[in-house]
Amino acid sequence: MIQFVRLDHVLMCIPEGATAQAREFYRDVLGLTEIPGNHPSGAIWFQIADIQLHLREEAGDSYSKRHPAFEVANLDEAKQELAAKGLAIEYSSDIDGRERFFFRDPFDNRIEFLQFVD
Repeated sequence: MIQFVRLDHVLMCIPEGATAQAREFYRDVLGLTEIPGNHPSGAIWFQIADIQLHLREEAGDSYSKRHPAFEVANLDEAKQELAAKGLAIEYSSDIDGRERFFFRDPFDNRIEFLQFVD
């Protein structure tokens, strides 16, 4: 059985070329704290209470990578369970301190499971 811990982050996509405008809105208008770093795919990350908001440029006609990310306590077991149920497991760029994978629901929504590692 999958042992959910919490929602970790949400990725929202913005139009190509809009990173500066998004940074201004989320940081300066909403008052979110930006998380510094060289994040995958040029994304900008913000802290909202105990979750993160990730913003990334995406072309309007591409296959969407928008997704919620759920922290789980047993990533390897969750991966085995989902694979055994016929779900295709996908991988993406590495992020220090996290192990993760993705899959899609029957409606083509992308979902990430992750576990923090030392």
